[in-house]
Amino acid sequence: MRVLSRLSWFISPLALLICWAVVAYAGLFPANLLIPPLEVWHSLTDLLATGELQEHLAGSLSRLALGFTGGALAGLDFGAALALSKTVEAYCAPLFHTLRQVPSIALIPMFVLLFGVDETFKVIIVAKTAFFPVALATCEGIRAIPRSHFEVAAVYRLRWPTLVGRIALPAAVPAIVTGIRVALTRAWVVLVACELLAADSGLGQMIEMGRQMLRIDVVMVGVVLTGLIGFSLDFTLRRVERRLSAWQSH
Repeated sequence: MRVLSRLSWFISPLALLICWAVVAYAGLFPANLLIPPLEVWHSLTDLLATGELQEHLAGSLSRLALGFTGGALAGLDFGAALALSKTVEAYCAPLFHTLRQVPSIALIPMFVLLFGVDETFKVIIVAKTAFFPVALATCEGIRAIPRSHFEVAAVYRLRWPTLVGRIALPAAVPAIVTGIRVALTRAWVVLVACELLAADSGLGQMIEMGRQMLRIDVVMVGVVLTGLIGFSLDFTLRRVERRLSAWQSH
């Protein structure tokens, strides 16, 4: 049964691939608009052989890693402060909850004007995208901790760093991992969108260059890889999330 369950993961992608091939070879759309999967595969191998694809992937993933790390760490710190400090909550919560409603993509034009189209712009907008889900998840996770934990900490007069590092964050880990999963997938989507608009490398830039040159095969390679990377990130963190939830329930 476990083997059948694992095989079921491939049913919908395989069905989509078959439908794609049938529609492409049936000529229902112009040949320059809907490329058969086999031609996309050949384009993928060509891009790998020239090293162009590796260069674009390295550019995108390095921006994601740098921006996400900074945004997630800042989100952890701010979320803990928001949950544990009445002063921070009173002064910062209204602005925080207002700004987190603003889509990152809507800020792209303003960020381009402020930071230009260099690497700084992309890293900052990825960090912004990661910051709010992680901060919110950290805050909610800490607030869900039983009050008895903090009463014990008060008895022992634990200092702020010890309270956060030894009690608050470890107890809120499952909620934090959920926030990290949401933040990472959102940051990946926003990064590719930024590269579509302003970049000299990356998967988004590869897709845009393919569009300008009418290389739909290259566009499809970029789209498929973007989806696969996003799915892999989400799937990996879902597995971590389930393990932590199971561990906490015991």
